Amino acid sequence: MSLTAKGFDVLFVSHAAGILAHDFSAAIAELEEALSDLELPITEIIGSGGGETKFTQRLRKTLAAKRWTKHVFEISKTVDGVAKESTSHEVDHVRRFKNGGVLAMEIEWNNKDPFFDRDLENFKRLHAEGAISVGILVTRGASLQSSMWDAVRRFAADRDIDSFEALARIGYVPTPKQAKNVMKRVTREKDALAFADAWTDNFVSNKYGQATTHWDKLLHRVHRGVGNPCPLVLIGLPAAMVRFDAAPVDALEDEDLIS
Repeated sequence: MSLTAKGFDVLFVSHAAGILAHDFSAAIAELEEALSDLELPITEIIGSGGGETKFTQRLRKTLAAKRWTKHVFEISKTVDGVAKESTSHEVDHVRRFKNGGVLAMEIEWNNKDPFFDRDLENFKRLHAEGAISVGILVTRGASLQSSMWDAVRRFAADRDIDSFEALARIGYVPTPKQAKNVMKRVTREKDALAFADAWTDNFVSNKYGQATTHWDKLLHRVHRGVGNPCPLVLIGLPAAMVRFDAAPVDALEDEDLIS
């Protein structure tokens, strides 16, 4: 995929590359077009608490316009005409092709990392039933995850974030617990941090920490065999997509910063 030249992490698992190249070349083109021009304003990294990010919403709309739409798979089993078992599996983006093939995709931009287990096991079951040909997962790539602290710290410098009052001016009010953690590091006698550094540490660890969905967490599960033997395409979004805009920040709504 040409996405790798733009900094995306891309990994094909269980012959997914061959399957896509042979049967779904149009799907590759659609994904590359939908993902290659994505931009992520720094203000959306800072804001977007309590719900799905504007970035994710834009990506979903782009995919929906290309007929990658939400679908609920209904799988039932019968014995001598009598229904014995019925299960449903909802997938956010499903693309059907004239050759009968079906691709299923989930976006885990910033969720709690057990959602990877849910998605991969869902793909595995659907593939075993012949409902899908390939499962695709999109998440934060390695470069984006590793550069998150620097990006947020640059935002703090650009917006002169040196106090809670400065945070309030951009619409961000930390919870009492968060404020306490920041001040503990600012006021400690040994190795005290500047306010911007302490806030950045706290913000990034809360919102984009190791317990959230990102490339390394996804690889860890796939290497353990989660989702096997379903053919998979894993796509990690790159740091290059971040844009340092001057727009207002949407106020965060609650302590649960994962979105």
